[in-house]
Amino acid sequence: MIRVDPVTLEFNGVRLEPLSLHHREGLAAAAADGELWELRITSVPAPHDTEDYIRSALDTGNRQAFAVIDVPTGSVIGSTSYHDIVPGVDRVEIGYTWYAKSRQRSHVNTSCKLLLLSHAFDTLGCAVVGLRTDNFNHASQAAIERLGAKKDGVIRHHALRRDGTVRDTVMYSILRGEWPEVKSQLHYRLSRHSEA
Repeated sequence: MIRVDPVTLEFNGVRLEPLSLHHREGLAAAAADGELWELRITSVPAPHDTEDYIRSALDTGNRQAFAVIDVPTGSVIGSTSYHDIVPGVDRVEIGYTWYAKSRQRSHVNTSCKLLLLSHAFDTLGCAVVGLRTDNFNHASQAAIERLGAKKDGVIRHHALRRDGTVRDTVMYSILRGEWPEVKSQLHYRLSRHSEA
């Protein structure tokens, strides 16, 4: 049975550290980079809502939230989480992921996913890692599929969006047996990025 405790993970110039209230100002600046809270299909807080966002993440019993830190500058550049943790079946999901617009389409997302997936499979002993996204968030679906996750299906009329509409949720997963190939592919993608 897995046990998900707070941990700090670091790789490739990116550090994931347990989210806390001292990240509030940095998280507000990251959210303001691109006005990401205006997108109805994401969970990005408005800059003035970052304290509530952090408190909500900390108060959720089956979530381990992280601040994403750019190691060279020490700045907060986003957030991600393990969530919907089910110890009895050795399952976690990775989600609530967002990055400052200036860090999107960089090495950051691949590095963070490699950190989280490596920790989940190689340290925690997960049997499966899930990922989910809004049915209208086509960019997120494409990014999840590029990771090597398999589409499990769509849960219809599943969750409220911030604007009060109800979304369908697209579900993905990676099984323990698929992890070696996914890991190899992530390292390959990072090596190609560093050559660019």
